[in-house]
Amino acid sequence: MLKNFLGNSIVQFVIGRLIGLYMLLVGVTTRWTRVNQAAIEPFWAGQGKMIACIWHGRFIQVHKLWAFGPGVPRAKMLISQSREGGIVAHASRTVGAEVIRGSSAKRGQQKGGVEAMRQMARHIEDGGIICMTPDGPRGPRMRVKRGPVQLAKLAGAQLVAMSWATSNRIVFDSWDKFVLPLPFGRGALIWGEPIDPPALDASDAEFEAVRLKLETEMLRIAAEADRMAGTAIVEPAPLKPEPAQHTEEAAHAS
Repeated sequence: MLKNFLGNSIVQFVIGRLIGLYMLLVGVTTRWTRVNQAAIEPFWAGQGKMIACIWHGRFIQVHKLWAFGPGVPRAKMLISQSREGGIVAHASRTVGAEVIRGSSAKRGQQKGGVEAMRQMARHIEDGGIICMTPDGPRGPRMRVKRGPVQLAKLAGAQLVAMSWATSNRIVFDSWDKFVLPLPFGRGALIWGEPIDPPALDASDAEFEAVRLKLETEMLRIAAEADRMAGTAIVEPAPLKPEPAQHTEEAAHAS
């Protein structure tokens, strides 16, 4: 019954708009400290191609990390095609960001991922900005997947990590440790240094080096934002152990 309720387009619109208004309320009532804003300002002026990256658990204040107005490139956010994604899409539009719907394949079914990748590449080519949650839509938490790096490679766009934290907040016990900021506190907005995309002919090792560099930068600034806000650091999901290498010696031992 709840799924049917949340799947209703009118309900999604109303809830999404309310969330968007709450996002705006928190944004204007928080005393923000900005760190490394100079890294993003050239992109606000339309200089260069960029993919903004923020962890799934912190997307709710992503609008504070971008500028909206005349002359600023249009920002679009990749939102999954789930029921919850419909609500997030309306919330994003409320704060000024456009959306592209799509997500990776699940159980053999493409959920608009290929077409979404094409739309994002076209948007970047037309001078726009794409925002993605590299660990979305289902994790593992705070681990960068290949999608943003693949898009950066195809579009020739730099990757920029973004994060925020507030002193007043609730951290949910969800897979992404979703952070709900509360109004009337202090907060930090942090931008990472732009990361160059892998070359079109990059090897797997070179591609992985860019992915790992983005993940490391995103973890760094998320932890820095939490420290500045005076809150506990949200930790990433543990890394999965590497597959066991069955050497000849191990085979003999068995």
